Amino acid sequence: MIVGIDGRSLVGGQAGRGVARYTGALTAALAAAHPADEWRVLLPGDPRPLPELDDRPGVELVRRRSRRARHLAGALTGRPRLDRALGGVDVAWAPAPAPLALSSRVPLVLTVHDLSFVERPRDFTRYERVWHRLARVGPLARRAARVLADTRATADAAIARWGLDPDRVTVVFPGVDRPRAVQPRDGRYLLFVGALEPRKAPDVLAGAYRRARERGLDAELVVVGTGRLADALDLPGVRRLDAVPDLQPLYAGALALVMPSRYEGFGLPPLEAAACGTPAVVSDLPPFRETLGDAALRVPPGDEVALADALVRIAGDEGLRERLAAAAAAAVADLTWERAAERVYATLREAAGS
Repeated sequence: MIVGIDGRSLVGGQAGRGVARYTGALTAALAAAHPADEWRVLLPGDPRPLPELDDRPGVELVRRRSRRARHLAGALTGRPRLDRALGGVDVAWAPAPAPLALSSRVPLVLTVHDLSFVERPRDFTRYERVWHRLARVGPLARRAARVLADTRATADAAIARWGLDPDRVTVVFPGVDRPRAVQPRDGRYLLFVGALEPRKAPDVLAGAYRRARERGLDAELVVVGTGRLADALDLPGVRRLDAVPDLQPLYAGALALVMPSRYEGFGLPPLEAAACGTPAVVSDLPPFRETLGDAALRVPPGDEVALADALVRIAGDEGLRERLAAAAAAAVADLTWERAAERVYATLREAAGS
């Protein structure tokens, strides 16, 4: 089987973000488990190395010089076609919705991580909204032979929103990187990892952290991420880091991971923290109930007071942290990229034969 993969998220401004990590880790796991198949990844003409995929047997990185504007136009004109740029494929996989041209005879597997772009469009920049509109995600999902969703909540939302056949939608939890032997970061701190944008609620985190400090919280807040709401976290006790090549030392040393999102499709950081032995405080959202259940301290979305209470509580109660960490580690034990790859591979096979 020859699989064509839209790898645009792996380079440029999206490199290092959630979709890029999903695409790179799953492609690597798929190629490792199925070396007899061909995995052709279309990339813009960016020469930077991709350590996960460079020189990996079975993976061919096809670099084509093209601007994003060309892909925007391609979604309307039908050019350039992903399959033709890759020399012909049996099935195409889009690891996230994006403007995409594909020959009509080529089956498509589309991964939908969340529906934030239709449910909370004002959270995005004007350019991002144009990108999402030209991606025509509803028609793309209906055209797909199979749709993958990260959680049941996302799958149900996609089925309802776009009128999809439930039998063509499969839930596959992404994997979580296994912890290595690392030196945890020193100090007492809470940790936030994510884009500083409205649906991640950095403004709520800022207000809650300010309240918690007024009540005697003696922990620093370390924030890893960038975005247009970054200024909301310019507060005493907050240390901001734009980018960190290796998050595991930060996860391992934190008192807790804090994720007060207003909206999530999956939510990887609390699970990555759990794999490193660190508990989490999260919003009470359906995806977190699916993945962590009671193995996290949950608070109502947007509630600064409740979040402040949770920060004070988890920072001051070592026994609570230990109980939650143990439960969370058990919850993510089976969330491996290898397991996810097998589910995705079965879906690609089904689509190729459809």
